[in-house]
Amino acid sequence: MTTTRRTLLRGTAATAVTAVTAAGASPAGAVESGTPATRADSPLPPGPRIGILLYDGYSLLDPTGPAEVLSRLPGAEVVMIAERRGPVRTDTGDVRVMAERSIGEVDRLDVLLVPGAGNRGTVAAMGNQALLTWIRAVHRHSRWTTSVCTGSLILAAAGLLDGRRATTYWASAPYLESTFDVTYVPERYVRSGKIITAAGVSAGIDMSLYLASLIAGETTARAIQLAVEYDPRPPFDSGDAATADPRLKTLALQLLADSQI
Repeated sequence: MTTTRRTLLRGTAATAVTAVTAAGASPAGAVESGTPATRADSPLPPGPRIGILLYDGYSLLDPTGPAEVLSRLPGAEVVMIAERRGPVRTDTGDVRVMAERSIGEVDRLDVLLVPGAGNRGTVAAMGNQALLTWIRAVHRHSRWTTSVCTGSLILAAAGLLDGRRATTYWASAPYLESTFDVTYVPERYVRSGKIITAAGVSAGIDMSLYLASLIAGETTARAIQLAVEYDPRPPFDSGDAATADPRLKTLALQLLADSQI
């Protein structure tokens, strides 16, 4: 039999379950045999339909980090959406991600996620009335509306953050508060009702794990975190803007600006 990543992982999981059972304990989440949940031919319950908006100039990890987490939810469907179907380029222009649906084809989602972008992409999206109208329409029926990085500016431009607490990319916080009726909170993610905003780029992974716990429970969210081995131990202690040296902040923004088109 040809060995694939899937068969290898399945074999590893089966070995782990066998070891637990042999020790006289039931694997976590197990149910009595014969119940519908243990039947191999039982369909998975319908999971959440998750839509991630793409637009020209988004930051690559903003949509793909959350997609990696949320696509592991049982029964979940994750779809990339843009104004038009097709490849959508990132802020650096080096990578394109395929949008499988257009905004005209999607009007209901359980979860909407709006990523952030560089200045060019964010400003263009904030002024794109077709996108803002679609975001408002989908938000009316969503279970959760979320953003990553400067995606919160786009939610604010759509009028969804009025009077709310939210977070965003650290360098965009003054603009968020001075331009909109929003209270900036310097946290990795902030929940306000059914809206969850995440701070810059990598914070989207943290937010997605929190969202996974709200949708499927903490045990499932913890298992997803282990499945993707999200155990960050960066080589430098420089990721917190609140404690960063001003010169490092200047260099960080310059590197972003230089890498974007």
